[in-house]
Amino acid sequence: MSSPRTRVVAKLLLTAVLTACQPGAEASGGAGSMVRMPADASGPGVPEGVAQFAVDPFWPKPLPNNWILGQVAGLSIDPANDHVWIIHRPWTVQATNAGATPVTTVRDNTWGSNPLQAMCCVTAPAVLEFDPEGNVVRSWGAGGQGYEWFNSEHGIHVDFNGNVWVSGNGVDDHQILKFTQDGRHLGTIGGIGVSTGSNDTNSVNRSAIFEVDPETNELYVADGYGNRRVIVFDAETLAYRRHWGAYGEPPVDQDPGPWDPNAPPSRTWRTPVHGIAISNDDLVYVTDRPSNRIQVFQKDGTYVKEAVLAPLTYGPGSTWEVTFDPFDTEQRFIYVPDGTNKKVWTLDRETLQPVYSWGRGGHAPGEFDWLHNLEFDSQGNIFTAEVQTGHIVQKFARLPN
Repeated sequence: MSSPRTRVVAKLLLTAVLTACQPGAEASGGAGSMVRMPADASGPGVPEGVAQFAVDPFWPKPLPNNWILGQVAGLSIDPANDHVWIIHRPWTVQATNAGATPVTTVRDNTWGSNPLQAMCCVTAPAVLEFDPEGNVVRSWGAGGQGYEWFNSEHGIHVDFNGNVWVSGNGVDDHQILKFTQDGRHLGTIGGIGVSTGSNDTNSVNRSAIFEVDPETNELYVADGYGNRRVIVFDAETLAYRRHWGAYGEPPVDQDPGPWDPNAPPSRTWRTPVHGIAISNDDLVYVTDRPSNRIQVFQKDGTYVKEAVLAPLTYGPGSTWEVTFDPFDTEQRFIYVPDGTNKKVWTLDRETLQPVYSWGRGGHAPGEFDWLHNLEFDSQGNIFTAEVQTGHIVQKFARLPN
C-alpha cells in the first residue's frame, strides 16, 4: 500500500493536471493521458455546453475493514452534501476474493467460507455511503427488524428529504424499502413474491430505478425487470397514485420478443424498464433498455415523444439510465450511460439525438465494464457504477471549460 505522502503527491499531481487540461486535449500523450481523459467517441468536435471529464483514479479511497465490493448495482448522490451512496451485491464476490468472509446467508443466497480460506477479503455491507473525498462514512443493509432484504440488490435513491430508498431485481423481489440514512427502516412498498403483474397497484416486481419528485414528494419507479411500466407512489404515505406503460397506455405483461431495429416500434416495453428522470420542466424520461429507446411523458403519464439510441445494439441495449448535468441549467442535454457499448452518450434533449460520446471498454481507470449507473454531484463531477464483472464505482472530475 502506498504511503500517505505518496498519495498526497499523487493527488496534487492530479489536481495540477485537471487545472491544466482543457476540453479537446488528446486522450493519448500529453497531460490528458496522465488522468486518462476519454477521447471524443462520436466525432472531431465537442458541442458548446457539453462537459468533458477525466477519471480520478484515487477515488474512492481504499475500503476499510478488509472490505471488497461485488457488483455495484445502484448509485445515488445525496443532494444535501454530495455524499455518494451505492448498493452492491455482496454475494457476487468470487469465492477466492471473499476468502476472509465468514458464511453469510441472506434470503436465498449463501456465500463465504468456514473455515476461512484467505486473509483477503470480507464482503462489504450492501449499502455504503462515501463522503466527497472518497471515505466510507456509513454502511448497513441485508436484514433487520420489520423488513426482508433482496435476493439481488439493484436500485438506490437518496431523496431531497434525505431518505434512502432501495430495491432488488432478484427472484420474488417485489418490494421497495425506505430507510433513514442510519439504516432505520421507515416503510415498505410491496413484499416478497406478492406481485400479480403490471397493473398491480400494491407492489412492484423487480423494480430497477426510482426518483422522488421534490415538487410533489412522489416516488416515480421504473418497474422494471418483472413488470413493464412506470408506477408512482406518495413518498410519505407510500400510497399508490398512478401508473402507465409504453406510450402512456395501460401496461401489458406480454413479451414483445427480442429487439428488431427493422420492426415497427413495440407498443409495450421490453424488460427491463431501467431508467427514469424528471426534468426541470416536469417531463419524465423513461428508458426501455433492450429496445434502445427513451420515451418522454408528462407527469400524469401523457406520452410526448420517443427516440432510439444506437439501434444496432442488441442484448442488454443502449439506454441504461438518463440524468441531467446540474451546470446545464437550461437542460439542453441529457446523459445516458450505455453498458453494452461501454460509453457515455450526450443527447440533445429536444431531439433526443446524440451529439457527443466518450468511453471505452476495459478494466483500467476510466474504462468501463458493464457500466450501469451515472450520476452528477452538485459540482458537475460524474460518478459511475458497474455490475456483472465490473465491481467498481468511479469518479470522473469535470474539466475546466
